[in-house]
Amino acid sequence: MSVRRILTVDQDLKVLKQKSAPVARVDDDLRALMDDMLETMYDAPGIGLAAIQVGVPKRVIVMDLARGDAPKEPRFFVNPEIVWTSEELAPYEEGCLSVPEIYEEVQRPATVRLRYLNYQGDAVEEEADGLFATCIQHEIDHLEGVLFIDYLSRLKRNRAVAKVRKAARDEAA
Repeated sequence: MSVRRILTVDQDLKVLKQKSAPVARVDDDLRALMDDMLETMYDAPGIGLAAIQVGVPKRVIVMDLARGDAPKEPRFFVNPEIVWTSEELAPYEEGCLSVPEIYEEVQRPATVRLRYLNYQGDAVEEEADGLFATCIQHEIDHLEGVLFIDYLSRLKRNRAVAKVRKAARDEAA
């Protein structure tokens, strides 16, 4: 396993806006990618990561919602799709490893039903609510080339990108 560079909006917006391609099958190469993504996510640290965020335009997500000293609970989602959403919306202050240090409230469906292939390539369908629902929607958005800041007003979105650019310049100086 290796830690990969996470793409950010200040340098890699064109790549992050790409739509990711479906995966034909779950094999050892794909599992190696998912292992690298998980290591990268833990190193960041974060709770979710889409393959496009490490420059791979495939429909793959890793996630671990365990908090603090709780045992790790890694999850793997290949070709995830949301097949149902609740009418009820829930606000959540979201952040993103590709938009570092920026947090804004986003409203999303409170509950979703999703379908995907797991680490072994088995088909799974399950319901998600709470943080899981928010995170899976956020990560599936990445697969469509959508960032959480795209839900903000143009002014807030432009400010967020400018802050990330300034932070990157300050860090490089």
